[in-house]
Amino acid sequence: MRNWLLYIMTVLIWGSTWLAIEFQLGQVNEVVSLFYRFAISAICMWGFVLWRKLPMQFNLIDHGFFILLAIGNFGLNYLLLYWAQGTLSSAMASIAFSFMLILNMINTRLFFAKPIAFKSYIGAGLGVAGIVSLFWHEIGGADLSSATLIGLALALLGTLAASLGNMVSIRNSNRKIGVLEGNAWGMLYSSLLLGAYTLFSPLSFVIEADTSYWVSLFYLAIFGTVIAFACYFSLLKNIGPERASYIIVLFPIVAVILSTLFEGFTWQVNTFIGFGLICAGNLLVLLPKQLVTKYMPFSAAKYAHPH
Repeated sequence: MRNWLLYIMTVLIWGSTWLAIEFQLGQVNEVVSLFYRFAISAICMWGFVLWRKLPMQFNLIDHGFFILLAIGNFGLNYLLLYWAQGTLSSAMASIAFSFMLILNMINTRLFFAKPIAFKSYIGAGLGVAGIVSLFWHEIGGADLSSATLIGLALALLGTLAASLGNMVSIRNSNRKIGVLEGNAWGMLYSSLLLGAYTLFSPLSFVIEADTSYWVSLFYLAIFGTVIAFACYFSLLKNIGPERASYIIVLFPIVAVILSTLFEGFTWQVNTFIGFGLICAGNLLVLLPKQLVTKYMPFSAAKYAHPH
């Protein structure tokens, strides 16, 4: 029951953050906005862990991985996705981000020597086909300098960074580092890195923004970062990256519904096809091997031994 609650909370919160990010764009530089977001998150996390008196002392190697966690999950990934949403709708960006399920499995194989089932390759192929279908009009009618294609590339790079951050979280869990402790350090390092970059660049700490900016900022910092990441990393620890990544299939549905209601997102034939292919590919990699062998005549398991 606890894992189901974690699932539901993560899906609903992350599904809604894509729309909230739209209110962060255009008023304050993305780097500064992310600094505010993770500074607020770090203050909340550190207040909580200190109140709970959790152990917060770790060796230098662990701190190195906390910095990698900050870059992968609390920094670079978001910066790339913020940039991507400058040219993509929240629905489009969230659907592209759903490709992380495939990346998580590949990276789990690379970093933790976990074998990749044949069905996962098929799922990856469906995912790539879905991305192509989703952006078919942009791909067919624009060159490589198209703003939409650049947005897609940024979204996919952000997805890769987030997946690598997930691998760091799994490593930390394997080292018996608590989710809350690791997140507290990661968010602190993220805010320090973003703050330092702002100080030594032409950027400035702008605070003149409208109410929608600040409301969405606190929602992203507290719900979208502190609560959602605690839930998701707990699922990574409790049930593993493959099953936890199923969240990535579900929250784009929430994002698309909200984008349709509030942004005027219009569904076209290629949108339905692309969304269906991505979901099919992601779901396929989660099917039990027995079902794949029984219902997929092209499964490698069917031809593993001569008849």
